[in-house]
Parts: sequence; C-alpha cells; structure tokens
Amino acid sequence: MNILPSENAPGMQVGESIEGGCTCSHVRYRLSLRPLIVHGCHCTLCQKQTGAAYAVNALIEENRVKILSGSVRDMRVTTPSGAGQTITRCNRCGVAVWSKYHALPKIGNHVLFIRAGTLNDPARMPPDVHIHTSAKQPHVILSEQTPQFDQFYDPRKAWPPDSIRRYADIITSHDMRSETTAVRLGGCV
Repeated sequence: MNILPSENAPGMQVGESIEGGCTCSHVRYRLSLRPLIVHGCHCTLCQKQTGAAYAVNALIEENRVKILSGSVRDMRVTTPSGAGQTITRCNRCGVAVWSKYHALPKIGNHVLFIRAGTLNDPARMPPDVHIHTSAKQPHVILSEQTPQFDQFYDPRKAWPPDSIRRYADIITSHDMRSETTAVRLGGCV
C-alpha cells in the first residue's frame, strides 16, 4: 500500500513557516518547513499522557524548529520499550510542546514530535495517518480517506518522496544507517 500525502500538505506552502506555543504564551516556536508527516496516535501511552482519545503529533527535524521566546524544561518518562521519551514543556504552565522518542535508535534526538494542538492553527495539521488504531477508543470514528495502521508502519511506503529524502538526510548528516530505525519511526515506542 502506498500512501503519499500531498507534498505541500497538510497546511504549509513552500517557503511558509508556522508558529505555535503553550497555553500561557511564554513559549513560542516556529516550524520553518512542513512536517515530515503528521500522526494521529491512538496508543494507550498517548491516551494516558494527553488525557485524550489520541494525540496528534507533527514529526519534524529538530533543526527546523526555533524557539522564539520563553524557556522550556525536559521531562524524561518511561515508554513500553524501556527506552523512554523526553517531553519538552513550558517552564511556566507545563504544557507539553513536543517530545523525543529515544527508542528510535540514533535518530530519536534529531526528530521532534510537535504536539499539533500547540500550533496557532492546529486545523492546518490534520493527521496524514492514524497509528496504533488497535488501541483506538470505540467512540472515535476515523475518515476512510486517512490511512490507518493497527500498529507501526513502514515510512518508506507511507511518506511523500520529499519526506523520505529529508529523513535520509538526517541519517546521512548524523552518519546513521539503521534499517530498524526506518521501520520503527512510524510508532510511539
């Protein structure tokens, strides 16, 4: 199955940036490029951490995110894999603005999972895919037009070509060549 979201989707045009921040407006950030992909993650970990039926995370290279104002603090939490994740929160109001998943060997420190709800206009970043739908809450009805995966998926079959190139650039620039990384990037681990 090949699922290729539009190269200019899901809400940014070429050359455009998008901003977001926390609830108290202390932390403001800017994305300089559209995300690699946007996940609607239905895993039980995301449900517990967000208190919602699922999390919407926009995956983007760390060097494409700039903190415009405010200070953040990192909080390390456990994950089912045991590798943990670091949740970056506003230093004042505590809102989570993004995460890094350490189970993503070598690349985990270079890709941020932006909490799409912290964007100024989160409607511009709807999920390109829904993952971990085997744990989806029964009251959540998903569009048949948006690809769905019971667990993880292979990004090489689901990402647009530009995102695959950017992903390869991350690996090359950090001299990372792990086949498992490419396969595992699709999920919360």
